[in-house]
Amino acid sequence: MPIALKIDFVSDVSCPWCIIGLRGLEQALERTADLVEADIHFQPFELNPMMPKEGENSAEHILRKYGRTEEQSQDVRAMIRDRAAEVGFAINSGPDSRIYNTFDAHRLLHWAGIEDGARQQALKHALFEAYFTDQRDPSDPDVLLAAAAKAGLDRAGAAAVIASDRYAEEVREAEHLWQRRGVSSVPAIIVNDRWLISGGQPPDAFEQAIRSIAAELAPA
Repeated sequence: MPIALKIDFVSDVSCPWCIIGLRGLEQALERTADLVEADIHFQPFELNPMMPKEGENSAEHILRKYGRTEEQSQDVRAMIRDRAAEVGFAINSGPDSRIYNTFDAHRLLHWAGIEDGARQQALKHALFEAYFTDQRDPSDPDVLLAAAAKAGLDRAGAAAVIASDRYAEEVREAEHLWQRRGVSSVPAIIVNDRWLISGGQPPDAFEQAIRSIAAELAPA
């Protein structure tokens, strides 16, 4: 029988390395489907928790936060686009892209996790696509509702969550929990509350880690 793995995927929907890491992990799990059976739980992390609703130009934000010039930002964007393309994901960011507040997206993801774990994963993908591929605002209620519908979630239930402050306390508690556990950058992938895989690794790296963990967990 496949070995059961509980995977906590700590990430933000505005983090390009998070979708790269998620696609890499999913491809690795497909390769090891005969060996492990994974149950993925998406955990909240905000890269920019103080970001206002209107957001901020990405290039200006990067310059202010990291001191990176526009030329340097272009090089990094190109590298990230290439890495994403390698795992079959399109990132269409450019100099006019914006960074937005993602707290409501995390509230919706928390609700989706309660409703259906598979739908939570589908919602995560829909939010990544809305932000990175379609260049939409993941704090916009219409964008959130469209992502929920695309993931097959109940539209009325999603609308009720979006229009309220439901699950705000639970999301903040979860964010603080993972921070107390030492997560300071994302993606952070925690397997069975024991093993940590950090960063947007390629599928081969995830596969190697999964096989190593499975070997350790296998009965003698």
